[in-house]
Amino acid sequence: MTVGVVMLVHTAFERAEQLARHWVDGGCPVVIHVDKTVDNAKYDRFVAALADLNQVKFCRRHRCEWGTWGLVAGTQSASELMLKSFLQVRHVFLASGACMPLRPVRELVRYLDSRPRTDFIESATTSDVPWTVGGLDHERFTLRFPFSWRKNRYLFDRYVAVQRLFGFRRRIPEGIVPHMGSQWWCLTRQTLSAILQDPDRPLYDKYFSKVWIPDESYFQTLARVYSVNIESRSLTLSKFDFQGKPHIFYDDHLQLLRRSDCFVARKVWPRADRLYQAFLIDDAATMKGAEPNPGKIDRIFSKAVDRRTKGRPGLYMQSRWPNKDWENGITSGPYSVFGGFGELFENFEPWLAKITGARVHGHLYARDRAQFDARQSHFNGALSDEPAIRDQNPQMFLTNLIWSTRGERQAFQFGPSDAQKISWMIAKDPNAQVAVISGCWAVPLFMSNRNFADLRHEAAQLQRIENEHLAALRSPWAKARVRIWTMADFIESPMEALQLVVDEMTGKTSRRLTEAPRMHNLTGFGQFLQNLKNQGMHPYLMGDFPVETTPLNQAPKPRKPYLVK
Repeated sequence: MTVGVVMLVHTAFERAEQLARHWVDGGCPVVIHVDKTVDNAKYDRFVAALADLNQVKFCRRHRCEWGTWGLVAGTQSASELMLKSFLQVRHVFLASGACMPLRPVRELVRYLDSRPRTDFIESATTSDVPWTVGGLDHERFTLRFPFSWRKNRYLFDRYVAVQRLFGFRRRIPEGIVPHMGSQWWCLTRQTLSAILQDPDRPLYDKYFSKVWIPDESYFQTLARVYSVNIESRSLTLSKFDFQGKPHIFYDDHLQLLRRSDCFVARKVWPRADRLYQAFLIDDAATMKGAEPNPGKIDRIFSKAVDRRTKGRPGLYMQSRWPNKDWENGITSGPYSVFGGFGELFENFEPWLAKITGARVHGHLYARDRAQFDARQSHFNGALSDEPAIRDQNPQMFLTNLIWSTRGERQAFQFGPSDAQKISWMIAKDPNAQVAVISGCWAVPLFMSNRNFADLRHEAAQLQRIENEHLAALRSPWAKARVRIWTMADFIESPMEALQLVVDEMTGKTSRRLTEAPRMHNLTGFGQFLQNLKNQGMHPYLMGDFPVETTPLNQAPKPRKPYLVK
Protein backbone atom coordinates (compact mmCIF):
# COMPACT_ATOMS: atom_id res chain seq x y z
CA MET A 1 0.00 0.00 0.00
CA THR A 2 1.13 3.53 -0.68
CA VAL A 3 0.09 7.16 -0.82
CA GLY A 4 -1.27 8.88 -3.91
CA VAL A 5 -0.80 12.59 -4.45
CA VAL A 6 -3.38 14.83 -6.12
CA MET A 7 -1.72 18.05 -7.33
CA LEU A 8 -3.61 21.21 -8.24
CA VAL A 9 -1.40 23.26 -10.56
CA HIS A 10 -2.04 26.81 -11.73
CA THR A 11 1.38 28.40 -12.32
CA ALA A 12 5.15 27.76 -11.98
CA PHE A 13 5.08 24.59 -14.11
CA GLU A 14 8.82 23.96 -13.90
CA ARG A 15 8.57 23.75 -10.13
CA ALA A 16 5.42 21.62 -10.38
CA GLU A 17 7.33 19.20 -12.63
CA GLN A 18 10.16 19.08 -10.10
CA LEU A 19 7.74 18.35 -7.28
CA ALA A 20 5.89 15.67 -9.26
CA ARG A 21 9.16 13.85 -9.95
CA HIS A 22 10.06 14.07 -6.27
CA TRP A 23 6.75 12.50 -5.25
CA VAL A 24 7.18 9.70 -7.78
CA ASP A 25 10.77 9.05 -6.69
CA GLY A 26 9.40 8.57 -3.19
CA GLY A 27 7.02 5.88 -4.42
CA CYS A 28 3.84 7.98 -4.71
CA PRO A 29 1.75 8.05 -7.90
CA VAL A 30 0.61 11.54 -8.90
CA VAL A 31 -2.55 12.79 -10.61
CA ILE A 32 -2.37 16.42 -11.74
CA HIS A 33 -5.18 18.84 -12.36
CA VAL A 34 -4.21 21.92 -14.36
CA ASP A 35 -6.39 25.01 -14.25
CA LYS A 36 -8.40 25.34 -17.48
CA THR A 37 -7.52 29.03 -17.65
CA VAL A 38 -3.94 28.00 -18.51
CA ASP A 39 -3.49 28.23 -22.28
CA ASN A 40 -3.19 24.99 -24.20
CA ALA A 41 0.40 25.56 -25.33
CA LYS A 42 1.69 25.76 -21.75
CA TYR A 43 -0.43 22.79 -20.76
CA ASP A 44 0.89 20.65 -23.64
CA ARG A 45 4.50 21.50 -22.76
CA PHE A 46 3.87 20.56 -19.15
CA VAL A 47 2.29 17.23 -20.10
CA ALA A 48 5.16 16.46 -22.47
CA ALA A 49 7.75 17.22 -19.78
CA LEU A 50 6.29 14.47 -17.58
CA ALA A 51 5.49 11.99 -20.33
CA ASP A 52 8.36 9.72 -19.30
CA LEU A 53 6.72 8.95 -15.93
CA ASN A 54 4.08 6.23 -15.96
CA GLN A 55 3.11 7.10 -12.40
CA VAL A 56 1.93 10.59 -13.41
CA LYS A 57 -1.48 11.14 -14.97
CA PHE A 58 -3.51 14.23 -15.91
CA CYS A 59 -7.24 14.51 -15.25
CA ARG A 60 -10.02 16.47 -16.92
CA ARG A 61 -9.50 20.20 -16.51
CA HIS A 62 -11.86 22.66 -14.82
CA ARG A 63 -11.81 26.43 -14.67
CA CYS A 64 -10.55 27.37 -11.21
CA GLU A 65 -10.90 30.61 -9.33
CA TRP A 66 -10.44 31.35 -5.67
CA GLY A 67 -13.60 30.83 -3.65
CA THR A 68 -15.52 29.04 -6.42
CA TRP A 69 -16.65 25.50 -7.19
CA GLY A 70 -13.97 24.85 -9.83
CA LEU A 71 -11.36 23.95 -7.22
CA VAL A 72 -13.61 21.25 -5.78
CA ALA A 73 -14.53 19.96 -9.24
CA GLY A 74 -10.86 19.69 -10.17
CA THR A 75 -10.11 17.84 -6.95
CA GLN A 76 -12.99 15.45 -7.59
CA SER A 77 -11.81 14.65 -11.12
CA ALA A 78 -8.23 14.07 -10.01
CA SER A 79 -9.32 11.94 -7.05
CA GLU A 80 -11.58 9.76 -9.21
CA LEU A 81 -8.72 9.14 -11.63
CA MET A 82 -6.37 8.36 -8.75
CA LEU A 83 -8.70 5.73 -7.23
CA LYS A 84 -9.38 4.19 -10.64
CA SER A 85 -5.79 4.09 -11.93
CA PHE A 86 -3.78 3.19 -8.82
CA LEU A 87 -5.47 0.41 -6.86
CA GLN A 88 -2.56 0.12 -4.43
CA VAL A 89 -3.21 3.62 -3.06
CA ARG A 90 -4.62 3.61 0.47
CA HIS A 91 -4.32 7.34 1.30
CA VAL A 92 -4.81 10.26 -1.08
CA PHE A 93 -2.84 13.39 -0.22
CA LEU A 94 -4.09 16.69 -1.66
CA ALA A 95 -1.34 19.17 -2.52
CA SER A 96 -0.66 22.01 -4.94
CA GLY A 97 2.15 22.90 -7.26
CA ALA A 98 3.49 25.16 -4.50
CA CYS A 99 3.37 22.54 -1.70
CA MET A 100 6.87 21.34 -0.87
CA PRO A 101 7.66 18.15 1.09
CA LEU A 102 9.81 19.04 4.09
CA ARG A 103 10.65 15.46 5.08
CA PRO A 104 11.46 12.42 2.93
CA VAL A 105 8.41 11.09 1.10
CA ARG A 106 9.11 7.58 2.45
CA GLU A 107 8.72 8.94 5.97
CA LEU A 108 5.25 10.27 5.11
CA VAL A 109 4.34 6.89 3.59
CA ARG A 110 5.54 5.07 6.70
CA TYR A 111 3.65 7.50 8.94
CA LEU A 112 0.36 6.88 7.08
CA ASP A 113 0.93 3.12 6.87
CA SER A 114 0.93 3.03 10.66
CA ARG A 115 -2.48 4.79 10.60
CA PRO A 116 -4.33 2.91 7.82
CA ARG A 117 -7.85 4.01 8.78
CA THR A 118 -7.17 7.59 9.86
CA ASP A 119 -8.34 10.59 7.85
CA PHE A 120 -6.31 13.78 8.32
CA ILE A 121 -8.62 16.66 7.52
CA GLU A 122 -9.22 19.84 9.46
CA SER A 123 -12.96 19.83 10.11
CA ALA A 124 -14.79 22.07 12.58
CA THR A 125 -18.25 23.55 12.80
CA THR A 126 -18.71 27.26 12.11
CA SER A 127 -19.21 27.97 15.82
CA ASP A 128 -15.78 26.47 16.53
CA VAL A 129 -13.90 28.24 13.74
CA PRO A 130 -12.06 31.40 14.83
CA TRP A 131 -10.11 32.00 11.65
CA THR A 132 -12.75 32.99 9.10
CA VAL A 133 -12.00 36.39 7.59
CA GLY A 134 -14.57 38.39 5.63
CA GLY A 135 -17.66 38.48 7.82
CA LEU A 136 -19.31 35.27 6.52
CA ASP A 137 -19.42 32.28 8.83
CA HIS A 138 -22.67 30.32 8.83
CA GLU A 139 -24.06 32.58 6.10
CA ARG A 140 -21.71 31.05 3.55
CA PHE A 141 -23.88 27.93 3.83
CA THR A 142 -27.30 29.61 3.78
CA LEU A 143 -26.86 32.28 1.09
CA ARG A 144 -26.10 31.94 -2.62
CA PHE A 145 -22.83 33.15 -4.12
CA PRO A 146 -23.04 33.05 -7.92
CA PHE A 147 -20.60 35.95 -8.37
CA SER A 148 -16.85 35.94 -7.97
CA TRP A 149 -15.62 37.79 -4.90
CA ARG A 150 -12.43 38.85 -6.66
CA LYS A 151 -13.66 39.71 -10.13
CA ASN A 152 -17.15 41.00 -9.34
CA ARG A 153 -16.82 42.33 -5.81
CA TYR A 154 -19.59 44.88 -6.30
CA LEU A 155 -22.12 42.28 -7.49
CA PHE A 156 -20.98 39.89 -4.77
CA ASP A 157 -21.61 42.44 -2.00
CA ARG A 158 -24.88 43.72 -3.46
CA TYR A 159 -26.30 40.22 -3.93
CA VAL A 160 -25.42 39.31 -0.33
CA ALA A 161 -27.08 42.53 0.88
CA VAL A 162 -30.27 41.78 -1.11
CA GLN A 163 -30.48 38.27 0.32
CA ARG A 164 -30.08 39.60 3.84
CA LEU A 165 -32.70 42.28 3.20
CA PHE A 166 -35.34 39.80 2.06
CA GLY A 167 -34.34 37.12 4.59
CA PHE A 168 -33.38 34.56 1.94
CA ARG A 169 -32.04 31.28 3.35
CA ARG A 170 -30.95 28.15 1.52
CA ARG A 171 -31.92 24.79 2.95
CA ILE A 172 -28.94 22.68 4.01
CA PRO A 173 -29.29 19.11 2.68
CA GLU A 174 -30.63 16.69 5.23
CA GLY A 175 -28.10 14.53 7.00
CA ILE A 176 -25.10 16.88 6.89
CA VAL A 177 -23.77 19.48 9.30
CA PRO A 178 -21.56 22.13 7.65
CA HIS A 179 -17.93 21.96 8.69
CA MET A 180 -14.95 24.04 7.66
CA GLY A 181 -11.19 23.63 7.61
CA SER A 182 -8.02 23.73 5.60
CA GLN A 183 -8.27 22.80 1.92
CA TRP A 184 -5.23 20.52 2.21
CA TRP A 185 -6.23 17.09 3.47
CA CYS A 186 -5.18 13.44 3.39
CA LEU A 187 -8.09 10.96 3.18
CA THR A 188 -8.24 7.18 3.12
CA ARG A 189 -9.43 5.41 0.00
CA GLN A 190 -12.48 4.19 1.90
CA THR A 191 -13.61 7.69 2.96
CA LEU A 192 -12.77 9.39 -0.34
CA SER A 193 -14.48 6.76 -2.46
CA ALA A 194 -17.58 6.93 -0.24
CA ILE A 195 -17.76 10.70 -0.83
CA LEU A 196 -17.27 10.43 -4.59
CA GLN A 197 -19.64 7.45 -5.07
CA ASP A 198 -22.44 8.64 -2.80
CA PRO A 199 -25.81 8.34 -4.60
CA ASP A 200 -26.71 11.77 -3.19
CA ARG A 201 -23.59 13.36 -4.60
CA PRO A 202 -25.49 15.34 -7.30
CA LEU A 203 -27.55 16.94 -4.51
CA TYR A 204 -24.44 17.77 -2.47
CA ASP A 205 -22.56 19.09 -5.51
CA LYS A 206 -25.46 21.33 -6.48
CA TYR A 207 -25.69 22.70 -2.95
CA PHE A 208 -21.96 23.30 -2.41
CA SER A 209 -21.50 24.82 -5.86
CA LYS A 210 -23.20 27.96 -4.53
CA VAL A 211 -21.41 27.94 -1.15
CA TRP A 212 -18.71 30.54 -0.65
CA ILE A 213 -15.19 28.99 -0.69
CA PRO A 214 -16.49 25.40 -1.06
CA ASP A 215 -12.98 23.90 -1.14
CA GLU A 216 -12.80 24.67 2.59
CA SER A 217 -16.13 23.00 3.39
CA TYR A 218 -17.10 20.28 0.84
CA PHE A 219 -14.76 17.45 1.85
CA GLN A 220 -14.59 18.78 5.42
CA THR A 221 -18.37 18.33 5.76
CA LEU A 222 -18.82 15.01 3.95
CA ALA A 223 -15.84 13.38 5.65
CA ARG A 224 -17.80 13.69 8.90
CA VAL A 225 -20.52 11.50 7.36
CA TYR A 226 -18.32 8.63 6.19
CA SER A 227 -15.07 8.62 8.15
CA VAL A 228 -14.66 6.22 11.04
CA ASN A 229 -11.59 7.99 12.46
CA ILE A 230 -10.89 11.67 11.80
CA GLU A 231 -7.93 13.60 13.12
CA SER A 232 -9.03 17.20 12.67
CA ARG A 233 -5.70 18.55 11.50
CA SER A 234 -3.80 18.94 8.28
CA LEU A 235 -0.44 17.35 7.60
CA THR A 236 0.38 20.43 5.51
CA LEU A 237 1.88 23.46 7.19
CA SER A 238 -0.09 26.50 6.04
CA LYS A 239 -0.10 29.84 7.83
CA PHE A 240 -2.30 32.84 7.15
CA ASP A 241 -1.97 36.53 7.92
CA PHE A 242 -4.61 38.75 9.53
CA GLN A 243 -6.32 39.24 6.14
CA GLY A 244 -6.68 35.51 5.55
CA LYS A 245 -3.94 35.44 2.90
CA PRO A 246 -1.41 32.59 3.04
CA HIS A 247 2.11 33.31 4.16
CA ILE A 248 4.67 32.63 1.44
CA PHE A 249 7.88 30.86 2.45
CA TYR A 250 11.20 32.18 1.11
CA ASP A 251 14.82 31.07 1.36
CA ASP A 252 15.32 32.74 4.72
CA HIS A 253 12.60 30.51 6.21
CA LEU A 254 14.76 27.40 5.87
CA GLN A 255 15.49 26.85 9.57
CA LEU A 256 11.94 27.80 10.49
CA LEU A 257 10.49 25.10 8.22
CA ARG A 258 12.90 22.48 9.53
CA ARG A 259 11.86 23.27 13.09
CA SER A 260 8.17 22.60 12.35
CA ASP A 261 8.63 18.84 11.73
CA CYS A 262 5.73 19.04 9.25
CA PHE A 263 5.63 16.79 6.22
CA VAL A 264 4.60 19.43 3.67
CA ALA A 265 4.65 23.23 3.57
CA ARG A 266 2.24 25.51 1.70
CA LYS A 267 3.06 27.89 0.06
CA VAL A 268 6.68 28.09 -1.21
CA TRP A 269 7.90 30.84 -3.51
CA PRO A 270 8.85 29.38 -6.91
CA ARG A 271 12.23 31.15 -6.85
CA ALA A 272 13.22 29.93 -3.42
CA ASP A 273 16.10 27.90 -4.87
CA ARG A 274 17.69 27.25 -1.50
CA LEU A 275 14.51 25.64 -0.14
CA TYR A 276 14.10 23.39 -3.17
CA GLN A 277 17.73 22.30 -2.96
CA ALA A 278 17.50 21.63 0.77
CA PHE A 279 14.21 19.72 0.93
CA LEU A 280 13.81 17.90 -2.39
CA ILE A 281 16.09 15.07 -1.39
CA ASP A 282 15.12 11.62 -0.17
CA ASP A 283 17.91 10.85 2.24
CA ALA A 284 17.08 8.29 4.91
CA ALA A 285 19.51 10.02 7.24
CA THR A 286 17.17 13.01 7.40
CA MET A 287 14.23 10.98 8.69
CA LYS A 288 13.11 12.33 12.05
CA GLY A 289 10.25 10.12 13.11
CA ALA A 290 8.83 13.12 14.97
CA GLU A 291 5.17 14.02 15.13
CA PRO A 292 4.36 17.10 12.99
CA ASN A 293 4.19 20.07 15.33
CA PRO A 294 3.49 23.41 13.62
CA GLY A 295 2.89 24.87 17.09
CA LYS A 296 6.66 25.19 17.44
CA ILE A 297 6.64 28.13 15.07
CA ASP A 298 3.23 29.60 15.90
CA ARG A 299 4.83 32.14 18.23
CA ILE A 300 6.97 33.48 15.38
CA PHE A 301 3.96 33.84 13.07
CA SER A 302 1.94 35.52 15.81
CA LYS A 303 4.77 37.97 16.32
CA ALA A 304 4.93 38.58 12.56
CA VAL A 305 1.20 39.31 12.41
CA ASP A 306 1.50 41.67 15.36
CA ARG A 307 4.43 43.47 13.75
CA ARG A 308 2.56 43.63 10.44
CA THR A 309 -0.60 45.12 11.90
CA LYS A 310 0.84 47.30 14.66
CA GLY A 311 4.50 47.84 13.87
CA ARG A 312 6.99 49.01 16.44
CA PRO A 313 5.82 51.56 19.02
CA GLY A 314 5.97 55.04 17.57
CA LEU A 315 7.44 53.98 14.21
CA TYR A 316 5.47 54.71 11.05
CA MET A 317 6.65 53.53 7.63
CA GLN A 318 5.05 53.78 4.20
CA SER A 319 5.32 50.01 3.78
CA ARG A 320 3.61 49.32 7.11
CA TRP A 321 1.33 52.31 7.66
CA PRO A 322 -1.23 51.15 10.25
CA ASN A 323 -4.96 51.67 10.03
CA LYS A 324 -6.40 54.36 12.26
CA ASP A 325 -6.14 53.42 15.93
CA TRP A 326 -4.21 50.23 15.04
CA GLU A 327 -0.87 51.75 15.88
CA ASN A 328 1.25 50.05 18.52
CA GLY A 329 1.63 53.18 20.60
CA ILE A 330 1.37 56.68 19.16
CA THR A 331 4.96 57.51 20.09
CA SER A 332 8.00 55.42 20.90
CA GLY A 333 8.83 56.76 24.34
CA PRO A 334 7.82 59.06 27.19
CA TYR A 335 7.97 62.82 26.83
CA SER A 336 6.76 65.87 28.75
CA VAL A 337 4.49 68.72 27.74
CA PHE A 338 4.29 71.93 29.77
CA GLY A 339 1.55 74.51 29.51
CA GLY A 340 1.95 77.89 31.15
CA PHE A 341 5.33 77.27 32.81
CA GLY A 342 7.32 79.22 30.24
CA GLU A 343 4.92 82.15 30.59
CA LEU A 344 5.01 82.19 34.40
CA PHE A 345 8.75 81.65 34.97
CA GLU A 346 11.82 83.35 33.59
CA ASN A 347 14.31 81.03 31.87
CA PHE A 348 12.20 77.96 32.63
CA GLU A 349 13.68 75.86 29.80
CA PRO A 350 17.37 75.97 30.86
CA TRP A 351 16.35 75.43 34.49
CA LEU A 352 14.33 72.32 33.67
CA ALA A 353 17.10 70.94 31.41
CA LYS A 354 19.64 71.41 34.22
CA ILE A 355 17.45 69.75 36.88
CA THR A 356 16.21 66.76 34.84
CA GLY A 357 18.87 66.25 32.15
CA ALA A 358 16.13 66.24 29.52
CA ARG A 359 16.17 68.02 26.17
CA VAL A 360 13.83 70.96 26.72
CA HIS A 361 12.38 72.79 23.73
CA GLY A 362 10.29 75.91 23.53
CA HIS A 363 6.90 75.98 21.81
CA LEU A 364 7.34 73.32 19.11
CA TYR A 365 3.96 74.26 17.64
CA ALA A 366 4.35 78.04 17.72
CA ARG A 367 2.70 79.78 14.79
CA ASP A 368 5.90 81.34 13.44
CA ARG A 369 8.35 78.43 13.85
CA ALA A 370 9.13 75.25 15.78
CA GLN A 371 11.20 76.40 18.74
CA PHE A 372 13.77 73.61 19.03
CA ASP A 373 16.25 73.52 21.87
CA ALA A 374 18.79 76.38 21.47
CA ARG A 375 16.46 77.52 18.64
CA GLN A 376 18.11 75.32 16.05
CA SER A 377 16.71 75.50 12.53
CA HIS A 378 16.91 71.71 12.09
CA PHE A 379 16.78 68.83 14.54
CA ASN A 380 17.18 65.05 14.73
CA GLY A 381 15.15 63.18 12.15
CA ALA A 382 15.68 65.91 9.54
CA LEU A 383 13.01 68.01 11.25
CA SER A 384 12.77 71.60 10.10
CA ASP A 385 11.53 74.53 12.14
CA GLU A 386 9.41 75.66 9.18
CA PRO A 387 5.77 75.75 10.35
CA ALA A 388 4.42 74.95 6.87
CA ILE A 389 6.34 71.66 6.83
CA ARG A 390 5.44 70.82 10.42
CA ASP A 391 1.75 71.52 9.94
CA GLN A 392 1.46 69.19 6.95
CA ASN A 393 1.21 66.40 9.53
CA PRO A 394 1.58 67.64 13.11
CA GLN A 395 1.31 64.14 14.60
CA MET A 396 4.12 62.73 12.46
CA PHE A 397 6.26 65.73 13.39
CA LEU A 398 6.05 64.73 17.04
CA THR A 399 6.37 60.98 16.50
CA ASN A 400 9.45 61.61 14.35
CA LEU A 401 10.96 63.79 17.07
CA ILE A 402 10.41 61.16 19.78
CA TRP A 403 11.59 58.28 17.57
CA SER A 404 14.73 60.09 16.42
CA THR A 405 15.75 60.94 20.00
CA ARG A 406 15.20 57.53 21.61
CA GLY A 407 17.08 57.32 24.90
CA GLU A 408 16.78 61.03 25.62
CA ARG A 409 13.76 62.56 27.33
CA GLN A 410 12.10 65.33 25.33
CA ALA A 411 10.06 68.18 26.80
CA PHE A 412 8.38 71.15 25.16
CA GLN A 413 5.95 73.97 25.81
CA PHE A 414 2.38 73.99 24.51
CA GLY A 415 -0.23 76.68 24.95
CA PRO A 416 -3.29 78.27 23.39
CA SER A 417 -1.14 80.50 21.14
CA ASP A 418 0.19 77.38 19.37
CA ALA A 419 -1.27 75.37 16.50
CA GLN A 420 -3.86 73.13 18.19
CA LYS A 421 -4.17 70.14 15.85
CA ILE A 422 -1.88 68.14 18.11
CA SER A 423 -4.03 68.61 21.23
CA TRP A 424 -6.05 65.40 21.04
CA MET A 425 -3.03 63.28 20.08
CA ILE A 426 -1.21 64.43 23.20
CA ALA A 427 -4.27 63.71 25.32
CA LYS A 428 -4.63 60.15 23.97
CA ASP A 429 -0.92 59.25 24.09
CA PRO A 430 0.00 57.13 27.16
CA ASN A 431 3.62 58.26 26.74
CA ALA A 432 2.73 61.91 27.33
CA GLN A 433 3.24 63.55 30.70
CA VAL A 434 1.26 66.79 30.64
CA ALA A 435 1.48 69.56 33.23
CA VAL A 436 -0.67 72.67 32.72
CA ILE A 437 -1.01 75.87 34.71
CA SER A 438 -4.27 77.19 33.32
CA GLY A 439 -4.58 80.90 32.68
CA CYS A 440 -0.87 81.68 32.35
CA TRP A 441 -1.43 82.90 28.82
CA ALA A 442 -2.61 86.13 30.47
CA VAL A 443 0.87 86.90 31.87
CA PRO A 444 2.41 87.94 28.50
CA LEU A 445 -0.69 90.06 27.86
CA PHE A 446 -0.34 91.69 31.25
CA MET A 447 3.33 92.50 30.61
CA SER A 448 2.76 93.80 27.08
CA ASN A 449 2.30 97.45 26.23
CA ARG A 450 -0.78 97.21 24.04
CA ASN A 451 -4.22 98.75 23.83
CA PHE A 452 -6.54 97.19 26.38
CA ALA A 453 -9.33 96.61 23.84
CA ASP A 454 -6.98 94.46 21.78
CA LEU A 455 -5.83 92.59 24.89
CA ARG A 456 -9.41 91.83 25.91
CA HIS A 457 -10.24 90.38 22.50
CA GLU A 458 -7.09 88.23 22.45
CA ALA A 459 -7.64 87.09 26.06
CA ALA A 460 -11.13 85.84 25.20
CA GLN A 461 -9.79 83.90 22.21
CA LEU A 462 -6.89 82.34 24.15
CA GLN A 463 -9.16 81.33 27.02
CA ARG A 464 -11.56 79.60 24.64
CA ILE A 465 -8.72 77.67 22.99
CA GLU A 466 -7.18 76.62 26.31
CA ASN A 467 -10.55 75.54 27.61
CA GLU A 468 -10.94 73.18 24.62
CA HIS A 469 -7.45 71.80 25.25
CA LEU A 470 -8.24 71.18 28.91
CA ALA A 471 -11.47 69.42 27.90
CA ALA A 472 -9.42 67.03 25.76
CA LEU A 473 -7.03 66.35 28.64
CA ARG A 474 -9.94 65.65 30.99
CA SER A 475 -11.95 63.53 28.55
CA PRO A 476 -12.63 59.80 29.17
CA TRP A 477 -10.46 58.99 26.14
CA ALA A 478 -7.38 60.72 27.53
CA LYS A 479 -4.56 58.30 28.39
CA ALA A 480 -1.81 60.80 29.11
CA ARG A 481 -0.66 61.44 32.68
CA VAL A 482 -2.20 64.85 33.25
CA ARG A 483 -1.79 67.38 36.05
CA ILE A 484 -3.67 70.67 35.90
CA TRP A 485 -3.43 73.60 38.29
CA THR A 486 -5.13 76.94 38.12
CA MET A 487 -2.67 79.81 38.22
CA ALA A 488 -3.94 80.91 41.63
CA ASP A 489 -3.49 77.44 43.14
CA PHE A 490 -0.04 76.98 41.65
CA ILE A 491 1.32 80.27 43.01
CA GLU A 492 0.22 79.30 46.52
CA SER A 493 2.84 76.48 46.63
CA PRO A 494 4.97 76.44 43.46
CA MET A 495 7.80 74.32 44.93
CA GLU A 496 5.47 71.44 45.73
CA ALA A 497 4.08 71.42 42.19
CA LEU A 498 7.53 71.73 40.58
CA GLN A 499 8.84 68.89 42.74
CA LEU A 500 5.95 66.70 41.60
CA VAL A 501 6.60 67.44 37.94
CA VAL A 502 10.35 66.81 38.19
CA ASP A 503 9.83 63.53 40.06
CA GLU A 504 7.51 62.27 37.34
CA MET A 505 10.04 63.18 34.66
CA THR A 506 13.06 61.63 36.34
CA GLY A 507 11.33 58.73 38.06
CA LYS A 508 13.05 59.69 41.32
CA THR A 509 11.53 60.89 44.58
CA SER A 510 14.57 61.21 46.81
CA ARG A 511 16.16 64.29 45.31
CA ARG A 512 14.57 67.46 46.67
CA LEU A 513 14.61 70.71 44.74
CA THR A 514 16.91 73.35 46.21
CA GLU A 515 16.22 76.07 43.69
CA ALA A 516 13.41 77.16 41.43
CA PRO A 517 13.23 79.40 38.36
CA ARG A 518 12.47 83.02 38.99
CA MET A 519 8.79 83.89 38.68
CA HIS A 520 7.77 87.00 36.76
CA ASN A 521 6.76 89.97 38.89
CA LEU A 522 2.99 89.75 39.06
CA THR A 523 2.37 92.96 40.97
CA GLY A 524 -0.81 94.42 39.52
CA PHE A 525 -1.81 91.17 37.78
CA GLY A 526 -4.92 90.81 39.92
CA GLN A 527 -6.07 94.29 38.95
CA PHE A 528 -5.41 93.42 35.30
CA LEU A 529 -7.76 90.48 35.58
CA GLN A 530 -10.33 92.66 37.28
CA ASN A 531 -10.09 95.13 34.42
CA LEU A 532 -10.82 92.29 31.98
CA LYS A 533 -13.91 91.44 34.00
CA ASN A 534 -14.97 95.06 34.01
CA GLN A 535 -14.72 95.09 30.22
CA GLY A 536 -17.03 92.06 29.95
CA MET A 537 -14.42 89.28 29.60
CA HIS A 538 -14.46 86.81 32.51
CA PRO A 539 -10.98 85.18 32.99
CA TYR A 540 -12.13 82.11 34.94
CA LEU A 541 -9.22 79.73 34.08
CA MET A 542 -6.81 81.53 36.46
CA GLY A 543 -8.80 80.52 39.51
CA ASP A 544 -9.59 82.87 42.38
CA PHE A 545 -6.82 85.40 41.85
CA PRO A 546 -6.99 88.23 44.46
CA VAL A 547 -7.18 91.85 43.42
CA GLU A 548 -4.39 93.86 45.03
CA THR A 549 -5.89 96.97 46.70
CA THR A 550 -3.02 98.09 48.94
CA PRO A 551 -3.51 101.63 50.27
CA LEU A 552 -1.05 104.19 49.01
CA ASN A 553 0.30 104.85 52.53
CA GLN A 554 0.84 101.16 53.37
CA ALA A 555 3.80 99.05 52.38
CA PRO A 556 2.85 96.01 50.32
CA LYS A 557 2.90 92.61 52.05
CA PRO A 558 5.85 90.49 51.08
CA ARG A 559 4.96 87.51 48.88
CA LYS A 560 5.22 84.00 50.26
CA PRO A 561 8.78 82.83 49.63
CA TYR A 562 9.23 79.75 47.48
CA LEU A 563 12.98 79.85 46.82
CA VAL A 564 14.77 77.26 48.93
CA LYS A 565 18.47 77.72 49.64
